[in-house]
Amino acid sequence: MLLHDTALIYGRYLRQSLRSRFALLFGVLMPLLYLFFFGPLLTGLPLGARGSSWQVLVPGLLLQLGLFGAAFAGFAIIIEKGQGVVERMRVTPVSRLALLLGRVLRDATVFVFQAVLLVLAAVAMGLRAPLPGILIGFAFVALLTVSLGSLSYAMAMKVGTPQEFGPLVNALTMPSMLLSGLMLPMTLAPGWLDVLSHFVPFRYLVDAVRDAYVGSYTTAHMFYGALVAVAFATVAVTVGTRVFRTAGG
Repeated sequence: MLLHDTALIYGRYLRQSLRSRFALLFGVLMPLLYLFFFGPLLTGLPLGARGSSWQVLVPGLLLQLGLFGAAFAGFAIIIEKGQGVVERMRVTPVSRLALLLGRVLRDATVFVFQAVLLVLAAVAMGLRAPLPGILIGFAFVALLTVSLGSLSYAMAMKVGTPQEFGPLVNALTMPSMLLSGLMLPMTLAPGWLDVLSHFVPFRYLVDAVRDAYVGSYTTAHMFYGALVAVAFATVAVTVGTRVFRTAGG
């Protein structure tokens, strides 16, 4: 029943996304702007990491796509709460876990599709990376989306208006982006900032994807990145399911 319910919710929200093709393409606009206007500035610079500047920048842009996209996914729940959609779903026998998983799996599908577009654009601009590394990057985008989407929906169930939700998400995502080394490796930062960045889970994910993009699949970065990504997703889905089960009940 869980698989059936999840597929039902997933299909409903995926059809909504497919009907808004403009939103699908517009979601990847910001990372593309970074790619086109920021990427060429890094060419030839010593970035303190293996590989080309594109192998440093593109993994960060992939995770930036998941970070900002999934973190703001909760806006949809706030709208649905105002329209009574959430309450109508919660009185049905559909699993509370399915109500969450259907949404976050749809988000993961959308952001992986956008990640594919981003990588294709990067290849056209000069990115060269092994196919297994690129696929690993997509897997990390999917896990990050599931994690942050779950927490975003849970947070949105607790707040009353978009005016409360937006600033709260911004206050969490901006420091996370700056401290995780999405744009540039944190090894370039002062020692105290590098140490502080290790308390941000996204740091481990971006280090792992950068290793994958240079063909290193058995490094400590890869191990810790995978461990943090799976653990973060497990905790986030558990928290999100509990909130869906109890909020407003």
